[in-house]
Amino acid sequence: MTKPPKRDAKAPKNTVPGKKTAIGGKALAVEKSAIPRVEGRRVVSKKLAKTAAFDMSGATADVLDRLFEVVTSRRNADPNISHSARLLSRGTAKVAQKFGEEAVECLIEAVMGNSSKLIGESADVLYHLIVLWVDAGVNPGEVWSELQRREGTSGIAEKAARPGPIANRSGG
Repeated sequence: MTKPPKRDAKAPKNTVPGKKTAIGGKALAVEKSAIPRVEGRRVVSKKLAKTAAFDMSGATADVLDRLFEVVTSRRNADPNISHSARLLSRGTAKVAQKFGEEAVECLIEAVMGNSSKLIGESADVLYHLIVLWVDAGVNPGEVWSELQRREGTSGIAEKAARPGPIANRSGG
């Protein structure tokens, strides 16, 4: 288990590595080690930085592809022993409803500023999204390709290029 390096007590809390910050009229060079890191990546949440007593080595988005394979393999499993099989056996409406419930719980934790609970709810949302994909016959590779197609394109330009009335809506 890797712990983030200890923060330099003299460094200001909201700083960017290598940037100079004025403190009491003085410029201060902030060392890169002043920003909490876990396995070479900056920790976004201050609470997470303080409680990063978990091992993120090997934690990559590949876990979503592995989860998709597991959910797919459980599609025809016994609903009494597999939660994924139970969800899928209830039909598309129930799968979509469960995804929506989890999304709302995720939003609530975000609005409440509860980052540790937001992480858990986000994992629930991703799991239920994958169950929805399995139910709909969507492969994650198709979604990754669509994201790659959109990469580097302004969100506003991408949305305007969509066909139909959704492209003409404002507000998001």
